[in-house]
This record gives sequence, C-alpha cells and structure tokens, in this order.
Amino acid sequence: MARTSPLTPSNHDRDSAGMTYIYPVVSRRAGGISVGVNLNPNNACNWACVYCQVPDLTRGTAPQIDLAQLEAELRALLGDIVHGDFMQTRVPEGARRLNDIALSGNGEPTSAREFPQVIELIGRVMADFDLIRKIKLVLITNGSLIDRPRVRDGLAKMAALNGEVWFKFDAATAAGMRATNQTRITPDKQFERLTIAARLCPTWLQCCVFALDGEPPSDAEQSAYLAAVKRIRQENAPVQGVLLYGLARPSMQPQASRLSALSGEWLNTFAAKIRAAGLPVKVSP
Repeated sequence: MARTSPLTPSNHDRDSAGMTYIYPVVSRRAGGISVGVNLNPNNACNWACVYCQVPDLTRGTAPQIDLAQLEAELRALLGDIVHGDFMQTRVPEGARRLNDIALSGNGEPTSAREFPQVIELIGRVMADFDLIRKIKLVLITNGSLIDRPRVRDGLAKMAALNGEVWFKFDAATAAGMRATNQTRITPDKQFERLTIAARLCPTWLQCCVFALDGEPPSDAEQSAYLAAVKRIRQENAPVQGVLLYGLARPSMQPQASRLSALSGEWLNTFAAKIRAAGLPVKVSP
C-alpha cells in the first residue's frame, strides 16, 4: 500500500491505496471497511449533484477499464485486508470488519461499458477469497442507465453475489431533481428505472438531504417524496427501504457555499414520515 495513515469515516480519499481503481474507506453507513471500486478515475459523471465530493467533476462517462489492472489491484488490497495487517495498522478499532465491496468512485459506475465484466471479475475474486455470501457487493448508482441491457445484465450477476443496489432518489419532483442532481430526467422515468433495478437485485433508495441557503427541503418536496414512497408500496415494487443521510463531508461543487447540514432531529423526523408512508429507513446524519 502506498500510504499508511489511519482511515477515518470523513476521509474517502480515492488515492489512499495508491491504486487507479481500488481504494479502502471506513464507511459510516456500512459500519466497517468498504473496498471501493472506482470505474470513473477521469472524474466524469452524467449527473452533477450539488453535494458531490468529487473535485474537478466533469460531465461524461467512464473511460475504458483495464480489467487486468483492476483485478490485480482488488486482489492486492483484499490480500492485505484478509491476510495482512491492514486492519490493525489502518483501521480504527471499532471498524475492523470487512463489510462490502462497493462500486462507487468518482462518477456513475454503470457508465462503464465493461460493467458486467467488472461484476464477473469481482465475483471470481470474491470466490477466491471465500467472501461470497460473507460480505456484500454494493452498487452506488444514480440509476440513470439501469434500462440499458448491459447494466441489467450486471445487476442480475450482482444478485448472485449477495448484491445490493443503492439507487439515488434525492428528490421526487422535476424541479427538485434539477436543483439537486442537475439532471432533466423526470421523476416518472427515475421511478421506472428504480422498479427495474429492484426486480433484478435487492435495492435501497439512497436519499441525501441538506439545507440549501439555510432552508431544508420544502413541504412540497417532502410531500412528493412521501407520495413516491406510497407509490412504491402500491405498485409492489420490491424496494428494501430508504438510506437517508445528511452531509458528512464538504461538497466540492460550485454550490458548496449554499449547502449546510440538517440536524439529526430533522433527519429523524423525516425518517418517521417515510416509515409511516410504508418503507423502512436507515438514518446516517
């Protein structure tokens, strides 16, 4: 490993292992070590969420992936975690457990043309380290490409590897999605893609909430979100629940100065409303 400084939940430095595609983080939501897979080392994404922590974010897609290099890096880091002294030297005492391998990184991971091949590769490595069904394989996605055949193929492969999709659903109005995610995808289209994902692989909504110019999400935005949750229940979409979280690390986007964290009390109150609408909620302030 290139660096030996301790990891913390507030530091998700993609370069902490000195690798191109693979990096370790202490995940506050996972409660342990997450092995990150960054398929967007070019910092390119088809969305531009105002709270994104990626510096120099650009609009675009993942570059061509060097599958051999990705596999070598994944094997090296897992070897250090499973068989080496990584946990003792890099990880706080309360977080010394390997929780998952997570495709996240610096852009939308499903934009990689090699996405299904990456899932197959990860499955081989997990099998070699006897990790299948012992840890999760998580995809953190904005969901915008779920209806593409290669992405659906990858999700089906994930389901066999204890896979879980964290599907971005920050707002349920067109105006809210434009303001938060800077996309013109409609909420109905996002809902359609959510249903596809949930039927292929266990899926959670991930919802980031924050104050903009000192104001929390409006009553209208909250009501629209709760209506979407009720629709999920009414249409029997097999969504697992909602991962509701606040701002833990500073945004690196031009809107950063306008954003601020909401209180734990606000998050818990909104979580109670979501539960009342019909879905379980996990809160990470």
